[in-house]
Amino acid sequence: MYPFVRSFLFRLDPETAHQLTLQTLRLAGDFPLSNWFLRQVYKAPSKPVRAFGLTFKNPVGLAAGYDKDAVAINGLSALGFGHVEVGTVTPKPQAGNPKPRVFRLVEDEAVINRMGFPGKGAEYVSTRLLRSARNDIVLGVNLGKNRDTPLEEAAGDYTALLRRFMFHADYLTINISSPNTVGLRRLQGREMLESLLSAIHKERQSISLGRGGNAPILVKVAPDLSDDELDDAIGAILDKGMDGVIATNTTLARDGLWSGHQGETGGLSGSPLRVRSEAVLSRVVKLVNGRVPIISAGGIMTPEDARKRLALGASLVQVYTGLIYRGPGLVREIVKGL
Repeated sequence: MYPFVRSFLFRLDPETAHQLTLQTLRLAGDFPLSNWFLRQVYKAPSKPVRAFGLTFKNPVGLAAGYDKDAVAINGLSALGFGHVEVGTVTPKPQAGNPKPRVFRLVEDEAVINRMGFPGKGAEYVSTRLLRSARNDIVLGVNLGKNRDTPLEEAAGDYTALLRRFMFHADYLTINISSPNTVGLRRLQGREMLESLLSAIHKERQSISLGRGGNAPILVKVAPDLSDDELDDAIGAILDKGMDGVIATNTTLARDGLWSGHQGETGGLSGSPLRVRSEAVLSRVVKLVNGRVPIISAGGIMTPEDARKRLALGASLVQVYTGLIYRGPGLVREIVKGL
């Protein structure tokens, strides 16, 4: 059915189509009969993976960005995912960047977005998480600073989010690599990243000593770092005791695009990101040398793409833009092919 659904959705503005599918999943997930139906249609084989001290029922997850405010966890958990990452969540609500801010590049099977972390804020999301059934799915929360928080004070945003979500999620992701919040990617520089991760590590130790919370903390990196910059970033991640890496976020590059909208600012995802993300994954695998697991994201559009990432050394994969072009059945197709 998805080609028919896609033809309808692609007639809509991309952000409108996104909200329509998100709210449909929210409603379907919250009613027992429709939730059961989704689970029957999209049930994926059990292929457990152990990573970050957690057991994932399969290696395919949903990348952050789809469900920013954790409104559709019940519906998303019925689509066969082994894990779902919600967010990016900021401490305070914010509107994000002006619309239009999402663009389809259909001929390239790609999307450009400059959303800018719109969302209802940490308090709303934590309430949603408490109300969600989750069942057997691993839940991650992607954390980001507010737009108006100076970079020098970013650690305060991240540690506040850490305190709030440490007991509401199975793992947390530090997002310092979105291209759509001004200056955010500067936090990937060695000095700033070490300072930020030191504050996060210290806060986690304090929480663990006081109440026992110890959710794994991952760091999501950009695909646009030079080799030296990536070496520095991974070095800081390992030195400061983080538990894993997600490689990669969206890219600012516009190599080889055919469609219109390539002049739009923002992060590019989908097929054109595939080669760049694979190259970064390969380097990250060498740099971490087995010390922490890696989640591969970016440009995974087919089962073959996912198998290659796992063969390159990723423990898990995440999809998002692939779902837009292939539909939710992509999750089951990937898992069945492993």
